[in-house]
Amino acid sequence: PTQCLHPVGHWFEIPNLLRNGLLARLLDERPQLRHLMLHNIDTVGADLDPALLGLHMAQGGCLTFEVIARRIEDRGGGLARVNGRIRLVEGLTMPREEDEFNLSYYNSMTTWIDVEKLLKVFGLTRADLANEEKVAATVRHMSAKMPTYVTLKDVKKRWGHGQEDIYPVAQFEKLWSDMTALPEVDCRFVVVPRLRGQQLKDQAQLDGWLRDGSAAYVENLCSWG
Repeated sequence: PTQCLHPVGHWFEIPNLLRNGLLARLLDERPQLRHLMLHNIDTVGADLDPALLGLHMAQGGCLTFEVIARRIEDRGGGLARVNGRIRLVEGLTMPREEDEFNLSYYNSMTTWIDVEKLLKVFGLTRADLANEEKVAATVRHMSAKMPTYVTLKDVKKRWGHGQEDIYPVAQFEKLWSDMTALPEVDCRFVVVPRLRGQQLKDQAQLDGWLRDGSAAYVENLCSWG
């Protein structure tokens, strides 16, 4: 079954915390909780850097996104000015693939989140998180403001005994970076070192990571069991 999973996009990860009660439980257990950090699993150099948390708090935004200086292998959108607003633009939105390389900064997707301000964007308070019906309605309302991308992909179905089929599928996605396009969301952006923000998406990148110091940087983040 795991080979047939087609996720609907990472925008839903934070709204899911609202709907499944996890954020409510966290706030119950730790009433002092004010901020969250969201990052992609392939941004392996990201950690809870106290200096970046302090910068996020000092700037006072709802969301603070980390970006890195772009290299040619960085694919997936970047920082741009659209109709006078600085925001993140997904590569999927661009009319030509090569237009992405005109953007100087790549979107690492690591985001520092002010919990109270995000709840306000959704039209909620901490007390509202116990109201499943209200939470579901406000998530649907916010979801309607977000663009939906349709991507075509090939998915393998392995039957065993050396047999497999490849099926074309259409995947519908909403992406977290599009929160930066909403006028009611106060977004800030900070440039971080490449070793912190670059993503490891393919085994072919491992040799480069070993040579440029990325592997040593990740190794030094913590003690590994």
